[in-house]
Amino acid sequence: MSTTPIDLERPAGKGLAAGTLGLWGSTVIGLASTAPVYSLVATLGFVVLAVGAQAPIAFVIAFVPMLFIAFAYRELNNAVPDCGTTFTWGTKAFGPWVGWLGGWGVAVAGMVVLANLAQIAGIYFWALVDGIVRSPDEALLADNVSVVTATGVVFIAAMTWVSWRGVEIGERIQNVLLAIQYAALALFVVAALWHFFAGSAPDATPFDWSWFNPFAFTEWSGFIEAILLALFIYWGWDTCLALNEETKDPKRIPGRAALLTTVILLVTYVGVTVAAMMYAGLGDSGTGLGNEANADDFFLAIKDGLLGPLGWVLVVSVMISAISSTQTTILPTARGTLAMAAYKALPRRFATVHPRYKTPSFSTIVMGVVAIVYYVGMTLISDNILQDSILSLGLAIAFYYGITGYACVWYFRRELFTSPRNFFYKFLFPLLGALMLTYAFVQSAIDMYDLDYGYGGGLWGIGSTFLMGIGALAFGVLLMFLWFFFPRAKPFFRGESLNRETPVLVPEDPADFSRSIDGGLA
Repeated sequence: MSTTPIDLERPAGKGLAAGTLGLWGSTVIGLASTAPVYSLVATLGFVVLAVGAQAPIAFVIAFVPMLFIAFAYRELNNAVPDCGTTFTWGTKAFGPWVGWLGGWGVAVAGMVVLANLAQIAGIYFWALVDGIVRSPDEALLADNVSVVTATGVVFIAAMTWVSWRGVEIGERIQNVLLAIQYAALALFVVAALWHFFAGSAPDATPFDWSWFNPFAFTEWSGFIEAILLALFIYWGWDTCLALNEETKDPKRIPGRAALLTTVILLVTYVGVTVAAMMYAGLGDSGTGLGNEANADDFFLAIKDGLLGPLGWVLVVSVMISAISSTQTTILPTARGTLAMAAYKALPRRFATVHPRYKTPSFSTIVMGVVAIVYYVGMTLISDNILQDSILSLGLAIAFYYGITGYACVWYFRRELFTSPRNFFYKFLFPLLGALMLTYAFVQSAIDMYDLDYGYGGGLWGIGSTFLMGIGALAFGVLLMFLWFFFPRAKPFFRGESLNRETPVLVPEDPADFSRSIDGGLA
């Protein structure tokens, strides 16, 4: 039996399932990563509390930096379609230290949000069960921390398996889950408007164009708080780019999918917000959007009045949204660590790709295990600490998105003024987006420093949310220096394994892997 010689001069990728996703599949995964239903549930009430009737324009304004950074992702992906995204681009633009920390930012955001999503999925699963089978005088399973945590662990494990099993099966599942989410949102909007026009809304509030007036904000602090909250609900679209090596046109489809995802999210969030305001109004009692008691779960507060016997649909949609995003959140983090290992920024084991499913098998499993350990550990220590880590998530998001925006400007610095297109898409928009996110990072950190911010109090006069957010990023610095002292890390930190001139889709180093029994690389 003859074997085909390995051509070390030909870029062969990292072993992922090339050509699996089209524009639709990539967009679906990008939308699922943002968990649109859950994001609205967790954010809408707090945005209204912060800015009142200006909630719709707050979502529009928060969309701007996301769109600008999406342009940065698109341009960088056109030039360097690598699944390492921020890690790879940051390294090519600024060197190994910045690139490594950018990759760590992606991993931290994924780990923290997985714990949050698992908890939400567990709570809503048992809330659904409670509503069906339990009598009013029985203890609610949704309030049982042990039951919810165990259920969340099961969801993380199941979605880790789906991610390990292959992108194609994941895409099929996400098509179904996303369809259910948008069907629920469509039902919500139709029912809200029907009640409004029928005169049966609890606090019917006529539509007003002043809701979209960017100059009507009354307090700067409230405006900033609303924008930071709204930024969170757009996060996740960059999963499209992390799957670039598995799309049919790696240089074009991921960038287009990212832009399409952000636009669809804008329409979704603004549309649902307007319908909710017209139905429930902005009052601070009952089902009003200004009622602090309903801020953390507006859908749950109005589901029965809005949909009657179909109220359970909203509960199911939130649960599905969290489960769906659990799976899609694992995808970019696993591919990020795969890329880091391929370029010797992490131990070689992270670069292992399943020979049949063409997924980053070891990275995917490690991501799932770390998320479970983090979720269970934080829950055992204190649920308040877990919630503070979730509140600090915006720091990691702004951190690595900002690095990407700056990387775009610096990577293309020699061609920024050669054409109007380059000026806007490679310079002005990415730079503005990065500056906005830098401000968001600094302002968030200042706010989180306060002992009254969050749930866990703090230490040494510093708020626990600040400690969790900055501490997580600082821990990455420690890990980076630890890896620096390993011999295998030297090529990366010397700029040999990844630099500006490194070819796109660098092949794996055959010397790093043993041959399997079928003659392939193990």
